Order: sequence, then structure tokens, then C-alpha cells
Amino acid sequence: AMDLAYVCEWEKKPKSNHCPSIPLVCAWSCRNLIAFTTDLKNEEEKDLTHMVHIIDTEHPWDVHSVNSGHAEVISCLEWDQSGSRLLSADADGHIKCWSMTDHLANSWENTVGSMVEGDPVVALSWLHNGVKLALHVEKSGASNFGEKFSRVKFSPSLTLFGGKPMEGWIAVTISGLVTVSLLKPNGQVLTSTESLCRLRCRVALADVAFTGGGNIVVATSDGSSTSPVQFYKVCVSVVNEKCKIDTEILPSLFMRCTTDPARKDKYPAITHLKFLARDMSEQVLLCASNQNSSIVECWSLRKEGLPVNNIFQQISPVVGDKQPMILKWRILSATNDLDRVSAVALPKLPISLTNTDLKVANDTKFFPGLGLALAFHDGSVHIVHRLSLQMMAVFYGSSSQRPVDEQTIKRQRTAGPLVHFKAMQLSWTSLALAGIDSHGKLSMLRISPSMGHVLDMNMSLRHLLFLLEYCMVTGYDWWDILLHVQPNMVQNLVEKLHEEYMRQNAALQQVLSTRIVAMKASLCKLSSSTIARVCDYHAKLFLIAISCTLKSLLRPHFLNTPDKSPGDRLTEICSKITDIDIDKVMINLKTEEFVLEMTTLQSLQQLIQWVGDFVLYLLASLPNQGSPVRPGHSFLRDGASLGMFRELMVVIRIWGLLKPSCLPVYTATSDTQDSMSLLFRLLTKLWLCCREENHITEPDDTLIDECCLLPSQLLIPNIDWLPINDGIISKLQNKQLVRLQFGKAPGLVGHTVSSQFDAFVRAPGQPKIDHLRRLHLGAYPTEECKSCTRCGCVTMLKSPNKVTAVKQWEQRWIKNCLCGGLWRRMPLSYS
Repeated sequence: AMDLAYVCEWEKKPKSNHCPSIPLVCAWSCRNLIAFTTDLKNEEEKDLTHMVHIIDTEHPWDVHSVNSGHAEVISCLEWDQSGSRLLSADADGHIKCWSMTDHLANSWENTVGSMVEGDPVVALSWLHNGVKLALHVEKSGASNFGEKFSRVKFSPSLTLFGGKPMEGWIAVTISGLVTVSLLKPNGQVLTSTESLCRLRCRVALADVAFTGGGNIVVATSDGSSTSPVQFYKVCVSVVNEKCKIDTEILPSLFMRCTTDPARKDKYPAITHLKFLARDMSEQVLLCASNQNSSIVECWSLRKEGLPVNNIFQQISPVVGDKQPMILKWRILSATNDLDRVSAVALPKLPISLTNTDLKVANDTKFFPGLGLALAFHDGSVHIVHRLSLQMMAVFYGSSSQRPVDEQTIKRQRTAGPLVHFKAMQLSWTSLALAGIDSHGKLSMLRISPSMGHVLDMNMSLRHLLFLLEYCMVTGYDWWDILLHVQPNMVQNLVEKLHEEYMRQNAALQQVLSTRIVAMKASLCKLSSSTIARVCDYHAKLFLIAISCTLKSLLRPHFLNTPDKSPGDRLTEICSKITDIDIDKVMINLKTEEFVLEMTTLQSLQQLIQWVGDFVLYLLASLPNQGSPVRPGHSFLRDGASLGMFRELMVVIRIWGLLKPSCLPVYTATSDTQDSMSLLFRLLTKLWLCCREENHITEPDDTLIDECCLLPSQLLIPNIDWLPINDGIISKLQNKQLVRLQFGKAPGLVGHTVSSQFDAFVRAPGQPKIDHLRRLHLGAYPTEECKSCTRCGCVTMLKSPNKVTAVKQWEQRWIKNCLCGGLWRRMPLSYS
């Protein structure tokens, strides 16, 4: 059910080394970035530096370590809902907000913050933005995404004018204060601090959750199991440009183990207090412990009718809804005595819990998002059902092998302290678990989609497909799903994903059009039989982007134009007019709509050249179409993509009349040959064969013969396919543990597909290329570059261009790559 994918540890240095901080904290973002803390111990100066480390799960060795500047130990880390900002809080009351520098995943800076001087922070959370999605696992077979993932009515914690959610954070301190900081659009921070109740008391543990009505619920405990767990409602508002906090006491509870005579004094301390989800304030998880063991309880807040005395019933009978109601905490489940719990990780999947208790059908009751993780001091990890607390899966670490007899137990007890997780986080699909152990080492665990139970292949595929669709709809990164995809699953998953996508309405298809292509590319990278298609999918993403950008530059000649834009009219005319002569197609267009400044046209030449080169490469490879391992193969049957190329060729032809130097450059054997006309004629013939998806015909012999002659008429260009990604995912497929070291790229033997991929990659020492600008960087680039964490696409960090049109192109990729992956800075020596 669970196995180790990789471990990453620090290099041991004689005079300074990383040691786990106390308490150690970690956080996992929806973009699959993990932040965690260590203390850097310098023996010469005999002091500790409190560090925050941020890694991308695909390149765990490429760690970005930042001196947090916190004077005291860091007690909380919290990602925002977009996964682009991080909060850190310490034991001195200081809260800092970190954000990416230049949108780079390995470059972070502290921008704003707040503080409650000298008052340690015990709980921290971003305010809710009002976006909540519910997953309906029981409807995973439905055709419509709207049935599987429904939007839940949920109010933001605070709104600006027009209902826009206001950003900010809330924190609870050890002395019983609640502090709220609001980020105004102009960059200012409004901060207000208030006592949770009139009688302030020590808060050892706390957690924050949100209600659908826009209120905040805070749970607190003083750490003693003999004291009640208190709950408070917190309302935040802005009055006269000042932040105002109102608090109200809610019903409290005592843990069941303290009222049980048999266990009354057995568990003196409450060690963990967590709401089951940030937006589920009605359910809370509690853990009480002693030196050697723990017990976990799950509680639920319910509305219950208040019984009315018979005397009052006679005076005023209670009918239907008029019965008085009260809120009351009821215990849902409790575990038996467990080994001592060292860390708890809660699932982030917003599964609708109406029909997903253990009574549900077998195929959904083992769904990974239903489990929460408990780590124990013996090094083991248990996944238990989030409501019933029944065991779903178990992992035994190297130090926690199941003891066979009493002698083994004695030997383990005398062997010294066991290695165990001090902090844990589940991924956003609950298919992976990251743990930081007592040596400061990061371990990545895979959690089986079937939770270790025997499910048939179709059911496992359905789980993975359902979670891929969830990531497609939400925009979350899907790296943790790829951990479970085996080469024999790839073809099936890609086909089923495409089928589900085609069932959606046209508007949703348009929104998700690039995301599904990026998803298919990442899947195809995992199998040797589909590796060539990765190049095709990335080329398709590039084509879609160029088409959108070039069409957006077209302007109507008159302002009072009809509904359709010049780009839409271009598409309509090119699809209607099937003439193979490019000049006859041009005649039907209003050429005045295509007039651009000469400097703009010249600045687009590199993108125009890629279109021309790719069309020539495709047509020249048509005679070899029987070989699916060649990049470009899938384009030969893709009518929509060929139609896009055809439209762009027409646009380029018109622009060439205005400025001939912007045309693609071809090396022809004849000076009189019109290369653009020749390629357009052949492209149109190929497009006519597959323009209708349901009636694809084979290219005739004449077309194939003409394409065979192309190499003797034009020099066929080498296409710069994307470099092979240096990530870890393809090296994890054989289920062997990979050992890594922070700050040191692995010298691993790659996946078997890499040798087949070599034909599409530039070898070391060959000239490098900027994949987005299509500029040649030389064999050893002097410009600083950034690369995509997912597909490996490389581009320059700083723009060399000043023309508006090219800046518009570059702005599309300022935050994310074509495939949606994050950028990371590359060393100058990356070649």
C-alpha cells in the first residue's frame, strides 16, 4: 500500500550541518512545492540559523535554502491556495510572507509580514478566498465534469468592494490572542489583535477552520487532557480603514479517554489538535499521549433538538421546525491504544463525505483521499479512514519492522532512539506522503490508489483518471499521480482522458485545451512506446500559442466591425476555401486588417521561421508516416493542427508582401522556386485528407511522391525538440528506492526511454536554443536562463526585446511554461 520512492538527505560537513528544528514543520503546495525547516548549526559560532528550504518534488536535490531571519524557532509554515506564496511564523510572534522572485520556484524573497511581539505563534492560516470544490467519488463514472466536481457555495472570510475576496492571514498565539493581517491592493498591511475570550489562558495547541458563511472557527487546547478543548467563532471586518475582530465562544468538549474510568489518567497530554479540513469546521481530530502510547479520537459538531419539558409542551406545543436547537460535539470514532504518535497529516482532497463512509461500494471505500496519516515513534506510518479511524494502509520504516518475539522487542528498546517522522504532509491528491525525520532527511512515500487492496486494473486506472481530471479542472500540479503510472498504463490513460475531455461542452473544452495536451505529454514521457509523442504534444502547445498571439495582432480596419474578429474571419475563410493556391485564398481576406508596423513584423521572424520549418519537416516526413516513433507523426492525421498551420501560412504570406525580410528563410535548389506556394499546396492536400475527424482518408500517391521530392528541392531543417527532462519521475518506475543528496544533482542511470530520446536532443557541447523565443544561445550560453520544472523547456531570464508584440509573447510565459510548469533558475554552467 505504501513504499518509499526516494529519500533526500544533507551532506555531512565537519563544521556546519543541518539538524532538525524543534518543532520541525513542513507544508506541501498545490504546485507540488514542499517547504520545510531545519536549523543550521555552526559549531564555531555556536549559534543556530533558522532556515526555510523549498524544493520541487521533481528535482528534490535542487533545494532553495533561505535564511528566514526569524530570531526564534519557526513554528508554522502555510502555503496559499495558489501555491505561490508561503507564510512562516516563529516563537517570537513574527510572521513573514514569502513570494517568488521573478516567478522562479528556486528564488524566494520576504515581501511583507506582521508581528505580535514576544508571543509565540501556535496556529497560522491564510484567509479563505471563497472557492470550494466538492469531489463526488461515487460519481467518478459520470460523463460530465460538473457532476464529478461541483462548486460549493462558500463565502470568503472578507470581501472587498464588488465581492472580491480580501487576502490576508490569521494567527493564534500562545497567550490566547488572535491576530489578523489584511493585504490591501496597494500593498499596505492592516493588522489587528484581539483576545479570544475575556479570560485569557495558555494555548499550547490550536487550529483554524472556516465556515461557509464567511466566519472563522478557532480550536484551542492548553495541552492538558483534563482541560476542555475550546472553540471560538471569529468574525473579521473592516471599519473605517481599520481591521476589526469579534469573537464568540462555541461549545467545548472533553476527550472521551479522560471520562473513561479505565483510561482516566493514562493520557495526560493532548499532543495533536486538527480540524479534518480547513473548510470543515464541524469535524476535529484529537490525539492524547503519554510517554509510550497515544489514542486518537474524531469528533463532529451537530445540531440537536433540545427536549422541552412536558409542562412547557402543554403551555406552548412545539411543532416541526420550531423545536429549539443546540450545537453539540459528538464522538464519531476512537482508536484503541496505539504506539506514540509523532506527526499527523490530513488529506487535502475536498471529498463530499455524504456517501463515502465505510458503507459505500468497495471501489470507493479504498479511495486514497479518505485517509489521514499517523506517524509513530517506532518509525511506522498508518493511513486510517478520516471518519471511522479504521486502518487502511501501513508502512514500516527500516527501524520499525514488525517485532516477531519478545527478544526482538528488547533488542529494539536497547538499540537507541528510533528514526521517525517529526513532520508529515500528504500531497493534494493523497497519492504521496512527504515526511521529515529526526535526522532532517526528507522521505517521499507513494500511497497506492487502491490502498493496498486487490482491485482490478480498470478500477486503479479509474482512480488515477478521476484524480487527473480533478487536476485538470483545478489547475493543480499532477506530479504525485505520475508516481503510480506504469508504462503499460500510459496508452490507456491518454485515450480515456481524451474520451472524457471530448464529452464536455465546447466552452469547457476551450478552457482546458492546453492543460489536457500538457497532461498527455507528461504521461507519454513514462513509456518507451509513446516517448516520441511528447515532442508532438509540446509542438502542439507551441503552435496553439503562436496562433493565438499572431491572430491577436490583427486589428479590424474600421471600429464599427461586425461581431467576428479578424482572427475568427481568417479561420472561417480558410476552412471554407479549400483552394490549394495560397494567393487565391488571400484574395478573400481584407488585407488591410493584416497591416502591422515594420519593426513588429521583423521582431516576429523567429516565430514565423519555426512555423515554416515545422511545415516543411512535416511534409518531408509524410513518406515515412508508417513509423510512429518519429516526432511529428501524430500531426499528419490532426486536421485541426494542420488547419492552424494553413491559416498561419496565409497570414505570413500577406505579411511577406509588407516586409519580405520577415518571411521564413528556406535553402532551395532553384532560385525561381516559390517555396511558400509549394508548401501551402502540399499542406492543403494533406489537410483535406483529415479535416473531418470521422472521415480520415489516406494521402494519395501523387501527394506522397511530391513530398518525396521535397528533400531535393529544399533543405530539410533539423527541428529543435525539447531537451529530455532531468527530473526524477521516470527513474522511479521500477519501484526501487532512489537515494539523493540536497544540493547535488544525481548521476543516475536514466530510464530506458532516454536512449531512444537521444535522437531528438542536442548533445552536450552543441549549440543551445531558447525554446520560447527560438533564439540560438550558443554552445555555452552567457545569458542567465530558466528552465521548466516539468518539461525542461529553456528560455532566457531577461528579455532582449523591446518591441511590444514580442513582449506580449513573452508575458504569456512570465509565470508558467507552455505546459503549465513552474520556472526555476538555471546555473550559467547548465550546458
